Amino acid sequence: MTKKYFIYTFGCQANKSDSERIAGDYQARGFKPAKIVDQADQIIINTCAVRQRAEDRVVGLIHNLSKKFKTKKSKPKIILTGCMIHHGQYQLLKMLPFVDEILPIMEVGFNLPIIRRDQHHAWVPISTGCNSFCSYCVVPFSRGREHSRPLQDILKEIKALVNQGYTEITLVSQNVNSYGLEKVGISLRKLLMRDPKKINLPTNQSQYKQFKGKPPFVKLLEKASSYSQIKKIRFLSSNPWDFSDQLIDCIAQHKKIDRYIHLPVQSGSNKILKKMNRGYTRQQYLRLVKQIKTKIPDAELGTDIIVGFPGETDKDFQDSVNLAKQVDFKVGFIAQYSPRPHTVASKLYPDKISPAVKKQRWQVLEDLINKTHLKKRPQVIK
Repeated sequence: MTKKYFIYTFGCQANKSDSERIAGDYQARGFKPAKIVDQADQIIINTCAVRQRAEDRVVGLIHNLSKKFKTKKSKPKIILTGCMIHHGQYQLLKMLPFVDEILPIMEVGFNLPIIRRDQHHAWVPISTGCNSFCSYCVVPFSRGREHSRPLQDILKEIKALVNQGYTEITLVSQNVNSYGLEKVGISLRKLLMRDPKKINLPTNQSQYKQFKGKPPFVKLLEKASSYSQIKKIRFLSSNPWDFSDQLIDCIAQHKKIDRYIHLPVQSGSNKILKKMNRGYTRQQYLRLVKQIKTKIPDAELGTDIIVGFPGETDKDFQDSVNLAKQVDFKVGFIAQYSPRPHTVASKLYPDKISPAVKKQRWQVLEDLINKTHLKKRPQVIK
């Protein structure tokens, strides 16, 4: 009898892309997709860990699965992958005894077969991991250090998509801007083994060697734009500290590159941005926004903002509100801060802001950005 698999996917576009490759690997090994979880011989849970609430949702799912299959004659194999891997295999199996196996997300390679659900739009990963040192972020621990995919492999995948009739692609990475740049080898784990009070985080810009000419990501965008059959190109996500003039010019020149630009700011307060180690000030971010809107008049901006970061005062929060009003974001992913294991912020900054205050601040920005623009929001591929 043919075995069946079922995949739960939590979190960002990178996880959705990974799940397509996990599905492809299963089907290459003779498995068939189960229509409902009850029919599955193996259940893969692709997890998110960017906030505690995301992990809580995974734990809740596993608890419900344990109750569902407790009375069944046979239990499916439960496999956990994704960003919760930062806890480590031993700790995860101790935390979640119903789980049978841990699949490190780094083993979900670029070149696995792919099962795509959409017949017109495709996710195309261009790198994995992250070399940045944002103080609150667990991604470098869950996905490892940044690794760019060879240009020819990406173009080969795009060409195959063209041959299959796809007309839209989204290039996916933790930071698309840094694609293909030569890295500087600083170990985040070794850095964090030092006395937390003596940690001096390097800037995110310092993680890459200087280069001449066009940034590799711009070259990739230009080559992807050369396929006439591709009508729309999106990319997620980019960071303000290395959003170059060449990238702005490239978007302005190539009309098929989407005018929606996701540009996470995280905070409008210089004090909080410094504690987050974001590598730019409020003023620098606003200058970049002005540059983008000047050269790309029809650009629409989306963002990520964290509320309730340790030490955020009412004034700091108001700085975020005022920045959101000034930029006029069309989409905002607003998150309530939760300390993530291993991160510098969790070691240095006590989480003293109450859940009630965090929720109230979240609601203000949610109403300001998302409810205001609900009817005129740009299309964001889910």
